[in-house]
Amino acid sequence: MALDQSFVGRTYPPTAPYEVGREKIREFAEAIGDANPAYTDTEAAKALGHSDVIAPPTFVFAITFKAAGAVVEDPQLGLDYSRVVHGDQKFAYTRPVRAGDRLSVTSTIEAIKSLAGNDILDIRGEVHDASGEHVVTAWTKLVSRAPEGV
Repeated sequence: MALDQSFVGRTYPPTAPYEVGREKIREFAEAIGDANPAYTDTEAAKALGHSDVIAPPTFVFAITFKAAGAVVEDPQLGLDYSRVVHGDQKFAYTRPVRAGDRLSVTSTIEAIKSLAGNDILDIRGEVHDASGEHVVTAWTKLVSRAPEGV
């Protein structure tokens, strides 16, 4: 069953703030195999003009994908998450994510398309810090595969 096109443009309330920790950044950098010292060494980050360690660009995915859960779990949308695969991801940064940031995400459904029986859902996550400053916009594309035989 195709997703309801009237949901395009719907915005969900901002998430509770997520506090970015140095250790989380270090763990993430290690997990992706990125040894950039700006991710683990405060002095190295400061030498590059940052106030503290910064996060790798894809770090924010965990925060924005969790925020997109409000969309995915909206019973009125009717998305069958058991059929969903992650289709694409992109980011546009105003500034890097830093240790100590308290980030909130507001998710908006940008598009819903049907293609060969598959539903394609584009979600935009606007990430702001505690002062309201824009940090990054993340776009997530989810594909809900068509049921067998469709």
